[in-house]
Amino acid sequence: MITFRPLTLADKDTLLPYLRNSNRRNCDVSFSNLYCWRFMFNTVFAEVDDFLLFKFWINGQVSYMLPFGTGNLSEMILQLKRDALDVERSAKFRLSGICPDQKQLLENLMPQRFSISADRDYNDYLYLRTDLATLTGKKYQPKRNHVNKFRKTYSYEYRSIDRNLIPECLQMEAEWCRQNNCNGQDGTNNERQAVINGLTHFEELGLTGGALFVDGRIVAFTFGMPISHDTFGVHVEKADTRIDGAYAMINYEFANHVPEAYTYLNREEDLGIEGLRKAKLSYHPFLLLEKSVAEWIG
Repeated sequence: MITFRPLTLADKDTLLPYLRNSNRRNCDVSFSNLYCWRFMFNTVFAEVDDFLLFKFWINGQVSYMLPFGTGNLSEMILQLKRDALDVERSAKFRLSGICPDQKQLLENLMPQRFSISADRDYNDYLYLRTDLATLTGKKYQPKRNHVNKFRKTYSYEYRSIDRNLIPECLQMEAEWCRQNNCNGQDGTNNERQAVINGLTHFEELGLTGGALFVDGRIVAFTFGMPISHDTFGVHVEKADTRIDGAYAMINYEFANHVPEAYTYLNREEDLGIEGLRKAKLSYHPFLLLEKSVAEWIG
């Protein structure tokens, strides 16, 4: 049986080389996401034979990520399969977060061993950073209008988040939750815990973020971290909806402050929420990154 252990902040330097060198672009492989959401998925990890392994629970069912690293991948997958049986004899062996290139890899490596199914609600939205930073072209005219109106209406300032701004971000997050009844909804309440985890350990996680101020009062903030060498993950974006255009402006400003080395911005899933899907599609994603579950049938 593989010896897994809980994920901690002290593990960041160990895990980052595996994660960044994998060239995966899905939001699930960001260290900050793994850490901030570990409370919900009971996330644990192990290092075995130059591979990094993750195990977690989704709706009470054990699942794994495709191993990160180099070596005999087929043998490592079989080890995970044996671990799933050790966890519970009736447990099915599943690999989650399988993107199209990993799906092809699995099919080539272990043909007809997995049943692979995707769920549109969990597709990641990938945008070209330059699109969101410039908003050029006819399709972005409505977004430019929001940004220009915001500039004309408000006296505003964009500031990069540092330890001095964390208390104000936490205060705004609490107010946002009061307005949106986070405590009455499991989804938003879980998200709130993840956001608080991120803000509380902002510097230790290596997060980058920005906050928007109007007349000296914080009205929006956002943060994230690199996922791979060419993809930056935007994990959180909160804005005061009473301030017209605040969401559009924080989106635009942050895209302009993400280093130019990153080609893509991953703005994560819509979880099937109609309003969120409409908002994400309105920014014209470059790619909807499909994510699947591979279930052993071999």
